[in-house]
Amino acid sequence: MTTTQFPSAAGRAAVAAALAEDASGNDITTAWSVPEDLAATAEVRTRQSGIAAGLPVVAEVFAQVDPEVEIEASVADGARLTDGDVLLRLSGPARSLITGERTALNFLQRLCGIATLTDRYVQAVAATRTRILDTRKTAPGLRALDKYAVTVGGGHNHRLDLAAMVLLKENHIAAAGGVTAAIEAVRRGMARTGQTVEVDVEVQTVAEAAEALDAGARWIMLDNMPLADIEQVVKIRAGRADAPRILLEASGTVRLDSVRAIAETGVDLISVGALTHSAPALDLTMLLTTGPVPCPR
Repeated sequence: MTTTQFPSAAGRAAVAAALAEDASGNDITTAWSVPEDLAATAEVRTRQSGIAAGLPVVAEVFAQVDPEVEIEASVADGARLTDGDVLLRLSGPARSLITGERTALNFLQRLCGIATLTDRYVQAVAATRTRILDTRKTAPGLRALDKYAVTVGGGHNHRLDLAAMVLLKENHIAAAGGVTAAIEAVRRGMARTGQTVEVDVEVQTVAEAAEALDAGARWIMLDNMPLADIEQVVKIRAGRADAPRILLEASGTVRLDSVRAIAETGVDLISVGALTHSAPALDLTMLLTTGPVPCPR
């Protein structure tokens, strides 16, 4: 499994926004109830099995809350977790640990959840040719982090944003006047701007898929197609001389109980929006232990 590098700049920005949203600089409950000089340690544990993802973002949270907080990771991103495993140990001023706790757990639970669900999809299609892709159905402001978590879980990233590649969806095709017209319009646009990017064409039927192939499409998304239709498109591709250069992607309401059958049709890619828009958060907890030595402040 190849994991992309943690998006540090996106992580810093996301953490700053989250701490501002939480008014972390004015935590009145903690300020009024926790002694200023109290030192503490804490452990972040999981209450269920899953895949660790997002540990660097926890370090970023506490770096912004209080650089005096020290963090020791017990596992690395990508590690398989079982109930009770410790992910992180922290030490420092009790106030700082408590103030940063919820923000840190919000990020970590989400990213671990995405990685865990992605891993389940990847395992479901094991020993097939198919790769699992994410989509742009990410939380606003968290796309880079969400997509990072997908790669930690063994999945692959589809386009990062609207400028990364062309993806001709149903509405684009309707507005352009059809599949062939849309593909030709994109070619003119690339020629006019001097840009060369990947072009993915969404189709709804076998006839549209055949039209896209005849128009020179090299990446075709089969959207919400029945298995029999997907199999037919795979056969059409196999009969073409340019078959090795054509990618077939299945998409649309893909579930864990259906993804294996889709993969066995012979498609190359399956894009799954649920990886980032419906992944359950991993159940994590952070428990604090106060120390006998006053915090050196």
